[in-house]
Amino acid sequence: MTPLLSGQSRRKPPLMLLERTDVHLTLSFIDALCWFVAAFALIAFRYDFELNAVQWSSVLVYSIFAASAQMLLGWLAGVYRGSNRIGSFIEASTMATVTLAVGFIVGLVFMIGVPDYPNGVAFLAPFLALILMGAARFVARAVAIQIFQRYKAAGKAERILLYGAGNAGRMVGNLFFSDPDSKFQVVGLIDDDPRKRHRRFEFGRVVGQRKDMIAKARALGVQSVLVAIPTASADFLKQLSSDLDAAGMKMLVLPPLREWSGGQLKLGDIHEFDVTDLLGRDPIKTDLTSIADYVRGKVVLITGAGGSIGSEIARQVHQFGPKELVCLDRDESALHSVQLSIYGQGLLDTPDMVLCDIRDKPALQKIFEAHRPHVVFHAAALKHLPLLEQYPDEGWKTNVLGTLDVLECAAEFGVETFVNISTDKAADPTSVLGKTKRRAEELTAWFAENHDGNYLSVRFGNVLGSRGSVLHTFAQQIERGGPITVVHPDVTRFFMTIPEACQLVIQAGAVGQGGQVLVLNMGEPVRILDMAKRLIRDSGKDIGVRITGLREGEKLHEVLFSGAEQSSPSIHPLISAVRVAPRSPVQLVAPWVDNEDRPEPHSVTKRPVQNDQTGWSPAHEKELNGASVGAAIPDGSK
Repeated sequence: MTPLLSGQSRRKPPLMLLERTDVHLTLSFIDALCWFVAAFALIAFRYDFELNAVQWSSVLVYSIFAASAQMLLGWLAGVYRGSNRIGSFIEASTMATVTLAVGFIVGLVFMIGVPDYPNGVAFLAPFLALILMGAARFVARAVAIQIFQRYKAAGKAERILLYGAGNAGRMVGNLFFSDPDSKFQVVGLIDDDPRKRHRRFEFGRVVGQRKDMIAKARALGVQSVLVAIPTASADFLKQLSSDLDAAGMKMLVLPPLREWSGGQLKLGDIHEFDVTDLLGRDPIKTDLTSIADYVRGKVVLITGAGGSIGSEIARQVHQFGPKELVCLDRDESALHSVQLSIYGQGLLDTPDMVLCDIRDKPALQKIFEAHRPHVVFHAAALKHLPLLEQYPDEGWKTNVLGTLDVLECAAEFGVETFVNISTDKAADPTSVLGKTKRRAEELTAWFAENHDGNYLSVRFGNVLGSRGSVLHTFAQQIERGGPITVVHPDVTRFFMTIPEACQLVIQAGAVGQGGQVLVLNMGEPVRILDMAKRLIRDSGKDIGVRITGLREGEKLHEVLFSGAEQSSPSIHPLISAVRVAPRSPVQLVAPWVDNEDRPEPHSVTKRPVQNDQTGWSPAHEKELNGASVGAAIPDGSK
């Protein structure tokens, strides 16, 4: 449940008092009284009180029997035990069933057993009593609603507009309306369906369409709009967010329907529109259960299992029941974290948690010999672009030679499926990171041609939430009070979430063909400056943005395919496949080492050059002009 706002009373408001047990007991007496009122009211209108003493006594006894039966059957049926909310459809239907059943049974007994009993009372009393019971509930709830709204206003709940008057909108409105701890108060709804114009709900009414949204929000004193459309497209959300940003308002969104717990929405699931909603496309929906047979009952080895991607792959693979899940990493703390997240304990005393560096081939061979994996997900890599520009040999040793070590072990011990995790920086690479990951793709393609097994690569862009990602960096800079640093005002990047990336990786192992590079259609790239400004605004702090200038090897705009690559559709509509030219290990390492033999890591001495024998060319990257290095952009400027 959403926490109370500071200063908000914990006293239950009247609407919530309707759910207390003592209130239900009181209601049972009111319902009993309705039988007396109904019976004597019918006598007044039907017989004008012209009954003899015997008839009067029989009507009194009838009312006593009916009222007692109502309380007894109502208790047994749950009407007076708080089983259902007062005034709800279930409560109303149960009450009607009980009342009509009581009227039929008691009325039949009196009509047969009491000759002078008025038949009109026996027939009509149950219906009039039911109407009176409903009226009593309506009045009680109407009074409670009015007091409850004043209670929430006094508690300084934030006034919001709901965008969408469909099922989700009504659900959200009712949640806010009935929860005394909710920090939101719905004051109106926006919907583009003309048939819903001026439609009223218990929690508010439709006050206009999208074109009226900003004006209505200002008139009603609203600073936030909740989009209650769980199927809204990314483009729609981005445009609506832009309109609200321009008006200085916030936008709240619902989680995707698939994330609703048991098909029900919880208040804690509602969140402010953030960078994860700015992917420029709808989330990829992958049914991994239909393609996971290649890992079920198999030995699966994951390199770099302690990283953001590797650990999520491990968690997703684990749910499909592999025979053994071997997590390999050179960081013991990372192994502890991934074991804790999968198994709920982090003792690190089992052979499936392996401390090993992929640059140590003899140690790697022992691991492969001991576990004999059927499937390998190769996620181990050095990935920070500026650092690798300073230490290119380290990037080469890990991303190229380390990958070659893993590939050679996989081939030696008969791995069935090998999935190499790559990056969009491998397309037309201009950096050490891009070049080394491109070489890893080419190595993987060569092994696909020259060895048994399915060897392929998966290429995707930046991952939101991964360690060292732009999102983490910005969050830390905001925490320190700023400024946020952006390399260029126009720099853009492709983004995806960690679950999406890992689902793609797992799917690639099932649908990809040997030698292919599978590439996700990641929609429109996201402007990093826009992301920075949104995070600043959400933080509520006065923080500026400083432009630092593009670093060596860094691109203004990333691409998913190189100029020479021809993409073709794959089995998934949002995934394309390309093929890279395979290159043998000797061809790849020769330009980087002192000799053309397969080197050990310590013999790598040469810094990579722009035009080496591997055919890489920086032709696609030109000199970028624009912002001056060190220029500051204040928060809110364009």
